[in-house]
Amino acid sequence: MATRGRQAEAARNDLRLLQAAHEVFTTQGFDAPVSAIAKQAGVGMGSLYRRYRTKEELLQRLCLIAMERVVEAAEAALAEEDPWAGLELYVRTCVALRSGALAPVAGTIEVTEDMWRTSRKATELADRLISRAHEAGVLRGDVTMLDVSLLIEQFSRPAPGPPSEQHQHVKQRLLAIALDGLRAPGRTELPGDPPALEWYEGRWGERS
Repeated sequence: MATRGRQAEAARNDLRLLQAAHEVFTTQGFDAPVSAIAKQAGVGMGSLYRRYRTKEELLQRLCLIAMERVVEAAEAALAEEDPWAGLELYVRTCVALRSGALAPVAGTIEVTEDMWRTSRKATELADRLISRAHEAGVLRGDVTMLDVSLLIEQFSRPAPGPPSEQHQHVKQRLLAIALDGLRAPGRTELPGDPPALEWYEGRWGERS
């Protein structure tokens, strides 16, 4: 019983650390000291360093969790019979999770094999989701999977100032406008070529 109690407490501490780290990094910037994370999580520095030896390890873990949640969101979206309802669920879920909030860290940390593998799985599922919407004629034909992913990144950024209901209201209003802009057939020709996967992944560095 004592061992299970310690394991449960360690799991709770880890969850608090991860939640605090995500909040601190995405609101204070990725240069924020890890001491701010420990303080917000209500744990000692020793507890933090026992779990994550470096800030990079902590960021890698946060990024992997974000990618895993994108995979789960895409799987849930593909389970929806209606292609548009599935796509809208995917976008709204990812925005609610702020899955793109860690994108600015790209190129500053080493990408682990788990991160690459999970990212590729998320990309494959999102591709299926977008292809299905195109085939159903509900998504404008010139919108790509990366357009949608980058849109989610934009909506994942924190609003200036402390969190408020007004910020959430404005975000949901703008998100509804953006989702309508994705619907076929589209009224305005999109400028330039669509983003390339090589550029999108290249922000994180080359896969070894």
